[in-house]
Amino acid sequence: MLNLSNVSKTYGNNTVKAVDNISLEVKAGHILGFIGPNGAGKTTAIKMITGILKPDEGVITVNGSNITDEPIAAKQNFGYVPDSPDMFLRLKGFEYLNFMGDMYQVPDNQRQEKITTMAETFEMTGALSARIQSYSHGMRQKIIIMGALMHNPAVWILDEPLTGLDPRSSFQLKEMMRQHAQAGNCVFFSTHMLEVAEKLCDKIALINKGKIIFFGELEELKDKHNQLSLEEIFMEVTANV
Repeated sequence: MLNLSNVSKTYGNNTVKAVDNISLEVKAGHILGFIGPNGAGKTTAIKMITGILKPDEGVITVNGSNITDEPIAAKQNFGYVPDSPDMFLRLKGFEYLNFMGDMYQVPDNQRQEKITTMAETFEMTGALSARIQSYSHGMRQKIIIMGALMHNPAVWILDEPLTGLDPRSSFQLKEMMRQHAQAGNCVFFSTHMLEVAEKLCDKIALINKGKIIFFGELEELKDKHNQLSLEEIFMEVTANV
């Protein structure tokens, strides 16, 4: 459902590629953990997946739609949660959610039902009439997640979505990710929380210095590293590359 084939990106005249010929696939029913140290190329990769940046080389498709050649069709198929929730701060919570509903042409009856359900799930019902600038970081994170999921996208692209969430909301989102995948959809999940990735993800893509140094099932990775934890493997392989 999400496919990257030989994708590269170089900034300016820099000879070092931020993303260097990476390929990976997130199939229906899977949660992919996208992990790597700071500066590894994760953010650049995500910006290309979501159409914010154009790759220099390679092809990215979302549900078969090329993000470069068919950007509207591709973007209709995913919901994106960026690494910072500090946006649209002057809007009230319900105004932001209705704006997202308008953007994705969600019918009014479906929209209100979705808003009600998600607000209850994330304990945001009483906050929707307040401006986003008055929210705590965790509340801003929740409203951005709610907006990204307004149109029931098949592909979720989540960049550090658990940062700032209280334990209950974190648990709820992880359960939603599992249920979304189990329903035949997919989740692309970038995180520094390696223990969460270890428990939640079907496959792992480990990126360092712009290159994918492992892509596959977690058990396969552990078999190569004497059954160490993901955190221990991460420290070992990123130190040696």
